[in-house]
Amino acid sequence: MKRFILLGLAAATLASAFPLTAKTITVDHIMGSTTIETSPQRVVVIGVGALDAIDALGIKPVAVSKGVVFPSYLTQYDDKSFASAGTIFEPDFEAIYSQKPDLIIVGPRSSKHFKELSKIAPTFVFAVENGTDYWKHTQAIWHDLGDIFDKETLVDQTIETLNQRFTAIKNYNQSHNLDALMLMSSGGNVTSFGEGSRFSILYQDFGFKPTIDVSDKKSDKTGGHGQLVSYELVSQENPSTLLILDRDKLVNKGKSTTRQDFDNELVKSTDAYKNHRMVYLDIPAWYVASSGITATQTMIEDIESLTKTQ
Repeated sequence: MKRFILLGLAAATLASAFPLTAKTITVDHIMGSTTIETSPQRVVVIGVGALDAIDALGIKPVAVSKGVVFPSYLTQYDDKSFASAGTIFEPDFEAIYSQKPDLIIVGPRSSKHFKELSKIAPTFVFAVENGTDYWKHTQAIWHDLGDIFDKETLVDQTIETLNQRFTAIKNYNQSHNLDALMLMSSGGNVTSFGEGSRFSILYQDFGFKPTIDVSDKKSDKTGGHGQLVSYELVSQENPSTLLILDRDKLVNKGKSTTRQDFDNELVKSTDAYKNHRMVYLDIPAWYVASSGITATQTMIEDIESLTKTQ
């Protein structure tokens, strides 16, 4: 009997040391595909949108990007208890290696380092290509996270709730035949963004018509930094909805004259201004934390606020 007990203990020890059924999945992303063992314990996150998403799912990373202005709901990651993984543009490969990660999640600004990071641990690129259907592809990467971390039910519930809000906004904007002009203020310049830009969500998912026709050379079609416009053009195009992203406030640590600059007679001549449909968008949500769960909720709230002014 004692011999059988010892054999049983030995078998149990071997089973715990060498799991027989480790579950792995393969996920596609903009840099290719990655095979990942589910429920990773040591996760390194590079990028604010990715950090937003896993934080909303209740996952705590061992290392994150530093040197970035975190949204208020992510400021806890500035704490020294979370090791540095470098910046959102330049990963610290040595620091990441020292964390012995099971998984690295990298955002769009560092996606070019995918191959190098993959040599350290399986790497998943958390990014949506500019100009594509933001909500469709964001749902896909959330579903991937749900599969990786066994959070499928939470992801499904979150998407179902947001789907209803997206649909309501899109139906409202289309039934009221509303157009929108998206502008970003940065370094004294004002740029516009069209249907094929990084802010395509406005037209594809929120249902606005572009104020400036996408076939017009004045509008942005490639998704980079937008096309330079003047206040005269804004007045001439007369948007029914004016959406403004104050990048100066982000890069200048809260200091900006954008609101004063837009307080001029040309902007005041537009229907957007007259009908109180001129909105300063949440900077972290729209510019820093792309495809984050909380960020996407905030983007929806920004646009929902406009339905109260019609």
